[in-house]
Amino acid sequence: MDLGLGNRVAIVTGSSRGLGKATATALALEGARVVLNGRTESTLEAAAEELRAAGGTVEPVAADVGTESGCRELFDAAIRAFGQVDILVNNAGGGTRADLMASDAEWSAAVDWMFWPSLRLSRMVAPGMRERRWGVIVMISSIYGRELGGSPAYQVTKSAQLSLAKALAKQLAPDNVRVLSVAPGSISFPGGSWWRRTQEDPEAMARFVAQDMPLGRFGRPEEVGDVVAFLCSDRASLVTGACIPVDGCQGRTLI
Repeated sequence: MDLGLGNRVAIVTGSSRGLGKATATALALEGARVVLNGRTESTLEAAAEELRAAGGTVEPVAADVGTESGCRELFDAAIRAFGQVDILVNNAGGGTRADLMASDAEWSAAVDWMFWPSLRLSRMVAPGMRERRWGVIVMISSIYGRELGGSPAYQVTKSAQLSLAKALAKQLAPDNVRVLSVAPGSISFPGGSWWRRTQEDPEAMARFVAQDMPLGRFGRPEEVGDVVAFLCSDRASLVTGACIPVDGCQGRTLI
């Protein structure tokens, strides 16, 4: 299926590995010009070389989007490289163990890393999208943004992404800018948290898969990336404000 993304420019945050890299790959293979982002330059450059070898057009930008200056650096680099931004995938962020008794600093760190980049970058790309009357913003949340699970700080910040996507979708819809969220389940890839847990305690992870994963396995990054690429295309032109779970029926919510 040709998704018609050949003339689009995308930013994918946290795209040097895992789910973000898979999303960037899916978009690049559909012809989009993709701005990769990560904090570790060596890992980012390796991902860029891999995508170029596959025929993708990419621009790696090492920047910490957990800061306002990092978000600005990433956006400005995208404009310099490709002139505009049509697609923003807010994927940066990871696990946090902050709970009720964690310090303010730990909670602030979780918000800085998992919520503020989504808002700041959306604010930066929206004016150009509205002017061109085309744009897609995707928040990579989690099934634990939709239902109970994970640490309190993780659930709060992932839930906030869902709320932000819904609110922005309503605000930007008159300008033909779509905003939505994707809620992955447990995704395993080399070096990722689920992969590490499997190496550390394979028996416990086998029990987890048997109990919580109806398909009998962890998800793969590519299975999420392909869904995101579809949602970024005009093939999904009526999808906005929605949260799309990609979880192999792991989630238990009815909505």
